Amino acid sequence: MEHPENSEEYKGLTVNSGVVQPAIVNPYLSRFRKKRAQLLSAGEYAERIIKGDVSILSQAVTLVESVLPEHQALAQEVIEKCLPYSGNSVRIGISGVPGAGKSTSIDAFGVHLLENYGGKLAVLAIDPSSEKTKGSILGDKTRMEKLSVHPKSFIRPSPTAGSLGGVARKTRETIILCEAAGYDNIFVETVGVGQSETACHSMVDFFLLIQLAGTGDELQGIKRGIMEIADGIVINKADGSNIDKAQLAATHFRNALHLFPKPDSGVLPKVLCYSGFYEIGIDEVLKMIFDYIDEVKKNGYFQYRRNEQSKYWMYESINEHLRNDFYYNPTVKNMLGSLSEQVLDGHVTSFVAAKRLLDAYYEQIRRN
Repeated sequence: MEHPENSEEYKGLTVNSGVVQPAIVNPYLSRFRKKRAQLLSAGEYAERIIKGDVSILSQAVTLVESVLPEHQALAQEVIEKCLPYSGNSVRIGISGVPGAGKSTSIDAFGVHLLENYGGKLAVLAIDPSSEKTKGSILGDKTRMEKLSVHPKSFIRPSPTAGSLGGVARKTRETIILCEAAGYDNIFVETVGVGQSETACHSMVDFFLLIQLAGTGDELQGIKRGIMEIADGIVINKADGSNIDKAQLAATHFRNALHLFPKPDSGVLPKVLCYSGFYEIGIDEVLKMIFDYIDEVKKNGYFQYRRNEQSKYWMYESINEHLRNDFYYNPTVKNMLGSLSEQVLDGHVTSFVAAKRLLDAYYEQIRRN
């Protein structure tokens, strides 16, 4: 292409060739990129977990939470090898409404536990995921200022990712890995809403419910289904001008508990007041938990509950595998879209559509 500035009339002018455009990506960036960690064998993971390697434990938990089939297969091998070294911890579930102070309380409970009872502590926090963006904040660790820097603690937040049951199963598997790594106390913090409490109760030895003052009277206490599965109830933020309200709330909860049938453990749940922020009454709460553990170990309920939980998770695993097998079936996947449209258009009822999908699924199984 002719450039007019190169003609004779502009002979005195000099045209530079220009500057070469730099690359969009910084060429020096590759020096600082971390290489992706290479996967170890199941035996190597298990061996280093049993020795207490925290970084390998974190990697193994990531494998458990992964949805990739190859990661899942490797994770199951690791869990199987760690299983003989598990089961020697006290598992404590902690739940409560959002804002009840679960993370602050766990920070206080954990530090007191490690200083006064010894051992090691793992905290598994289940964080709710956004239904819109599918993301999770995973910020509970920031509220555990003292515990997060303690050398004998391990804190691992996990997102629900829209599947509470799946996360509950993965949390149970993570408990096995943590126990194999030598953590003799496990805290499981739930999202504090809906079905999560039932899932948490099915994997812990003691279920602690954190409540606030001013949430209702005895009648409201009876209405809450979660009250039936609580092994202990604590009223948080019992400090300053709120002490009288907390004491009144504790009385209401005690009255409500007397109207429930006696728990299977044979130990009536206690109701205590404390302040997680000011660390008032923490020792009493921990004493309540470990007194309960001692009592149920003596009467045989501790092992009975563990056995029932193992059976429960066997059935849950069967249900999950069957559900996944159904939805990933090629015939079902092909029919699902069109039948969904027919249901939305009102041409087919939900029940007829479901029956057609199940019939097609069973027909393919029979052929195979």
